[in-house]
Amino acid sequence: MDRRPRRLAGRRGVVVVTERSVFWGRLRAQRAALVAAGVVGLLVVVALAAPLLTALEGQDPTTYHPDLIDSARGGVPVGPLGGISGEHWLGVEPQTGRDLFARLVYGARVSLGVALAATVVQVIVGVAVGTAAGFGNRWVDQVLSRATDVIVALPLMVFALALMAVVPSGFPRPVLVALVIGLVAWGGLAKIVRAQTITLKELDHVAAARLSGWGAVRIARRELLPALAAPVITYAALLAPVNITVEAALSFLGVGVKPPTASWGQMLTSADVWYQAAPQYLLYPAGVLFVTVLALTVLGDGVRTALDPRATSRLRIGTGRKREARA
Repeated sequence: MDRRPRRLAGRRGVVVVTERSVFWGRLRAQRAALVAAGVVGLLVVVALAAPLLTALEGQDPTTYHPDLIDSARGGVPVGPLGGISGEHWLGVEPQTGRDLFARLVYGARVSLGVALAATVVQVIVGVAVGTAAGFGNRWVDQVLSRATDVIVALPLMVFALALMAVVPSGFPRPVLVALVIGLVAWGGLAKIVRAQTITLKELDHVAAARLSGWGAVRIARRELLPALAAPVITYAALLAPVNITVEAALSFLGVGVKPPTASWGQMLTSADVWYQAAPQYLLYPAGVLFVTVLALTVLGDGVRTALDPRATSRLRIGTGRKREARA
């Protein structure tokens, strides 16, 4: 595959066109993807700036405020809208009185961090296994392919629950959640990489590299991995929203992140009995989780469309098809 920059003559002279510039041109032509990227970027900034934001509010995610709880009513926050005030921007948590804004922004750190770390683990393991299976001999392919089939067939939630139940409680829970998700859910990516590798190794430039005496590692690094970048990035962009949902589900089931560490899934676990007395305690984490998953999904679809010129967006709103065609 020729990856050298192309020179095109235009009214402004000779323009150098690279694959990177073409990709960014296609991505910019999709308004929905740009909005989603802005939302994801804002969430990342909020997660990184959590200590600064809570310092501005003057609160932290773990301090109890029993004076803001009406014990006579079962622990409902005192005041309108769950105790919203100048000191507590989104109110306080029922029964404990912990600040909801502080727990939400610190929960973004855990939820987004776990999803990103799990995606990185999935990409590393999936690419390594898929490339080795596709480029190796028949026996290597058979062994790795059967192992991948076993991983794909495993029920993710059940296996994750079993693993996390036997790990000592002293192990950092966010790290454990990321490792469990990443090490259990890499099979789909490995199958995609294997299929692409089998196709790529038959191309002339790969065959020439083998005939010239290059080793398997050098061929994979110089010839295969660059060509696999597009499908891997596309699949990874679509894995992130799935991983953040799985983290929330594990925390909701009580085997994920443990209190007092804040995560959106763990907040939903505590909020399931307060949806009538204090609905804001349920709506805030559910709302940010919905927005995050939607933004990551739209961004992943935009990346997939920009990387594959033959693909069309599955999301018809705001895709900028005319500008995309010009790009």
